[in-house]
Amino acid sequence: MLTALEVFTTVVVGLMVGVEFSVAFVINPILAGLPGDNGLRGRIHGARMLGAVMPFWYIGSLVLGAVWALAGRDHQGAGLVVIAAGLLMLSVIMSILLLVPINNRTKAWTTDSLPEDWKEQMGRWDRFHYVRVGILVGAFALLAAALV
Repeated sequence: MLTALEVFTTVVVGLMVGVEFSVAFVINPILAGLPGDNGLRGRIHGARMLGAVMPFWYIGSLVLGAVWALAGRDHQGAGLVVIAAGLLMLSVIMSILLLVPINNRTKAWTTDSLPEDWKEQMGRWDRFHYVRVGILVGAFALLAAALV
């Protein structure tokens, strides 16, 4: 049963890392290259769509990591899982304090009602997101290493 939890947790976190990595290094650069306000429209839509799904994915990943850490505390690699769960917790806290407020503002925008500093807000979100992706990659790597 523990093996199933370990593999399931690693897959769930790995998929989340893949989504967040692609947002940072594939989707947003593609959107930035679109003509006119099409890229901004894409980011607004992405904020709405991913903003509805990602909280469950982040919290679910954290819960799975914590359950693995508790259930596998006497097994090899337990320390790696505890650190990974800590990184997942950090990503949730960072999201709530730094990224979600910007995302919530972005969801309410239209191309006709942009704040003056919208580009700065997008840049700030991107920088925070790069850091968060690094944290998530670290958590995923630790979970994968704990499987070995």
